[in-house]
Amino acid sequence: MSKSRPAASAGAASNSNNPLTILSALPARYLQTTPSRTKLIDAFLLFLIFTGAIQFLYCVLAGNYPFNAFLAGFTATVGTVRVDGWVSPNL
Repeated sequence: MSKSRPAASAGAASNSNNPLTILSALPARYLQTTPSRTKLIDAFLLFLIFTGAIQFLYCVLAGNYPFNAFLAGFTATVGTVRVDGWVSPNL
């Protein structure tokens, strides 16, 4: 014989597994549970990602005349994000 769940508990379980519910609760939970040092590192990483995206867009739209400058700036942002992502879990 199979056991059937009550309708109320089935509705609550499907609501908590809803991707929209999870995504809407994510920012509030991040702000409540994440230490301020980790938030600072995350903000720095977002700044680097934004800077790298702007450099890449500029290179695509305006051209890459000083290619060495683009290469140095873009590599610095990507490298810093990579190293920080590698070091951050150990902090």
